[in-house]
Amino acid sequence: MKKITSFTIDHWKLQPGVYVSRKDKAGDCTVTTFDLRMTSPNEEPVMNTAEVHTIEHLGATFLRNDETYVDKVLYFGPMGCRTGFYLLLAGDYESRDIIPLIQALFDFIADFEGEVPGASPKDCGNYLDMNLPMARYLARKYRMEVLENISDDRLVYPE
Repeated sequence: MKKITSFTIDHWKLQPGVYVSRKDKAGDCTVTTFDLRMTSPNEEPVMNTAEVHTIEHLGATFLRNDETYVDKVLYFGPMGCRTGFYLLLAGDYESRDIIPLIQALFDFIADFEGEVPGASPKDCGNYLDMNLPMARYLARKYRMEVLENISDDRLVYPE
């Protein structure tokens, strides 16, 4: 079998950033998959499931309520390796196009206080596996260290 696209990226060179992972056609629509890489693969510790789960709940809630992107968000969820998240948007985008959205998203998570949306036994299959303080910390770190003045080399996969 052929390697899938994400397995062809050199993860030794990959640094935290916002990358276009792939573009697919769904009928007449282009679907852009973004790699929101929060940690340096194989160098930094991966994120624990509790904070990943919390970021997923907060991120999905924020994105599906954003006035501009509400009808474009197809999916937001964690990578299996726990080094980041995938965001799928209906439309043909480049990484730079969504930086303001991703900055707002991680500001929202970094500043969030209160009950995590959907963190109840009625709404979630693993509602106790949440860590809001650590999710806020990781969101703030990603926002300040990566998104604040993101450079072009953090917007295109390394060769």
